[in-house]
Amino acid sequence: MKYAFLIYSEVRQGDGTPQDMAPWMAFGDEAMNQGVMLAGEALVPAAEAKTLRVRSGKPQVADGPFAETREQLGGFYILDVPDLDAAIEWAAKIPA
Repeated sequence: MKYAFLIYSEVRQGDGTPQDMAPWMAFGDEAMNQGVMLAGEALVPAAEAKTLRVRSGKPQVADGPFAETREQLGGFYILDVPDLDAAIEWAAKIPA
């Protein structure tokens, strides 16, 4: 069964160095090695995000996230695991 894991966290304080990314890389490597990883991506920071709305049939693009929040969607994983219990076990391993 496929599960989507949405990664919400406060605005990222790390600097993106390999040491900072090590826990994320380890999780991704483990999921790949176990054959459950279907997809996963980090998203650009909210400061670089765009919001698209369609008004009167025309797209309107605005800078920034849709809503001001302390936590923002930073990325996702899609894993294919046998059941909800396995999904919960994998979710507990996600570094955030």
